[in-house]
Amino acid sequence: MAVKLIMSWDILPGREQEYFEFVVREWVPGIQRLGLEPTDAWFTMYGNHPQIIAGAQIDDRQDLNILLDSTEWLALTERLLNFVTDFSYKVVQARKGFQM
Repeated sequence: MAVKLIMSWDILPGREQEYFEFVVREWVPGIQRLGLEPTDAWFTMYGNHPQIIAGAQIDDRQDLNILLDSTEWLALTERLLNFVTDFSYKVVQARKGFQM
């Protein structure tokens, strides 16, 4: 059964341009190479919530567990942490539409 990785983070102040370049050039292609299919991304403009919420789907939990333990995932996430704070993720059963 397909699962969804729901990630959230806040962009570091003053790093917005570098962050967006990284996401377009490295993050999205990187997670796709690992087997994740990006499904959605949300930007919070107001309120006390994570600034970015992004979802990506994969066919099953076992494949996701392998991916999350890979050196490629760890390296990609470490690069993301140069541009963001409060990175976290959770795994849920995939459904259509927005999930939190």
